[in-house]
Amino acid sequence: MSKELFRMENISKSFPGVKALDDVSFSVNVGEVHGLVGENGAGKSTLMKVMSGVYRADEGKIFIEDEEVNIDSVKKAQELGVSIIFQELMLCPHLTVADNIFIGRPPVKGGLIQDRSMNKEAQEILDDLGINIKAKSLVRELSVAQQQMVEIAKAISTNSKILVLDEPTAALTEKEIEQLFVIIRRLQEKGVGMVYISHRMDELEKICERITVIRDGQYIGTKKIEDLTMDELVNMIVGRPLDEKFPDHTRTIGDVKIEVKNLVGKKDIKVDNLQVRKGEILGFAGLMGSGRSEIARAIFGADAVVSKEIYIDGELVKINNVGDAVDLKIGYATEDRKHDGLALNLDVNFNTNMAHLKHLIKGGFIDDNEGRRNTQEYIEKLKTKTPHMRQRVGNLSGGNQQKIVLSKWLCNDVDILIVDEPTRGIDVGAKFEVYELLNNLSDQGVAIIMISSELPELLGMTDRILVVHEGEFNGEFKTTETTQEELLYYAAGYNLLEKKVETIGEPVVA
Repeated sequence: MSKELFRMENISKSFPGVKALDDVSFSVNVGEVHGLVGENGAGKSTLMKVMSGVYRADEGKIFIEDEEVNIDSVKKAQELGVSIIFQELMLCPHLTVADNIFIGRPPVKGGLIQDRSMNKEAQEILDDLGINIKAKSLVRELSVAQQQMVEIAKAISTNSKILVLDEPTAALTEKEIEQLFVIIRRLQEKGVGMVYISHRMDELEKICERITVIRDGQYIGTKKIEDLTMDELVNMIVGRPLDEKFPDHTRTIGDVKIEVKNLVGKKDIKVDNLQVRKGEILGFAGLMGSGRSEIARAIFGADAVVSKEIYIDGELVKINNVGDAVDLKIGYATEDRKHDGLALNLDVNFNTNMAHLKHLIKGGFIDDNEGRRNTQEYIEKLKTKTPHMRQRVGNLSGGNQQKIVLSKWLCNDVDILIVDEPTRGIDVGAKFEVYELLNNLSDQGVAIIMISSELPELLGMTDRILVVHEGEFNGEFKTTETTQEELLYYAAGYNLLEKKVETIGEPVVA
């Protein structure tokens, strides 16, 4: 039986209008990876912020190695060996890896920072963890996966014995995820206890020993991974069985809605011919960095191009900027919702209506009442969890933020919708709701481009899939006639089967 390292008992935490945690208990053993799961807004992040000193609990106790402690600040948590690595990395890109590892506490002698000894110690930490990064490298030159490993090294440099990883693989490739798991296993060998927050069921099976589920701020249960099926876990998370990962749906596809020709971007992208039909969901597959998002951004007018021809309903149109695209009833739910999709410091009402403001103007003034009606309608339609429409969007969970990104475009009555990683970082129940929403939009004749790193998602939701490799389409497949393995071959740049599919846009039933 592993020795208990950390324990939280009967933790409760309230915010104005909502009880985020209600009598929740949680523990981590020495060298254990303990999964913490739940729907978006269930209280996972709040519990971890209490654990790491960002918030103070209203009620409850915290114990480290059976000794009760008072964690009233992030600094106190770090002194006690508790560190959290947030989904949004907290690094200074213009500084070196060593500077970031020892930020706020560099070795000083005679009033001067000892760069040589700091670089040496940082390199020793990196080498000990098996992280192949030079301490003198600038953080801005590193990949997202490497930056995440720098965050881990920073936490370990403070002698952390309890580490919280919040959605650590959200922006990583499969290879980078395996590298991260190697680091996690090294930390286990050193006795570090870890809390692993993720919505990816396959990862939980690979890396966790126990899983705790919380729902609506309440503790649901803790089980060993070997005693738990994925169906049981989903049932615990959402409070009901989800018989299918993807909604059953028969789709009717109409005429070509949008056609893109001779698209040459300034970011090494090239599209000779692309068509999406009314009511169709077209998938973009490809490895990270393949150019999927860059193609979408160029179509939407967010990135400058060398050339492009875009036809909507057979008519040549000009899209020189995002405003042109919005006027043509094109929406783009961006991959990076926090930076490109939302105004985090503003409320739900503003964010819902931000792309729709010109339609709310009556007599030179914005009709606030109509705007509020829009917001309430989409809060109800998408089942967005928010105490009220005046809630600051930055205070909502990732899944609820994603629903507001979608609401922003839906209230604009789009005819063409691009969704880039639409379910990244959201729970299984919310995913199903997003899938149903996309199906409903396709039923209304909306032409949809769906970009996703999750191949099962593309295979479960789309009619056709285009594989992007180095900024160009390297294969086109009817979804019902391809496999994950085939898509991966083409994503890696191979044309193994020389497969020629039927005419783009020929009506398909999914």
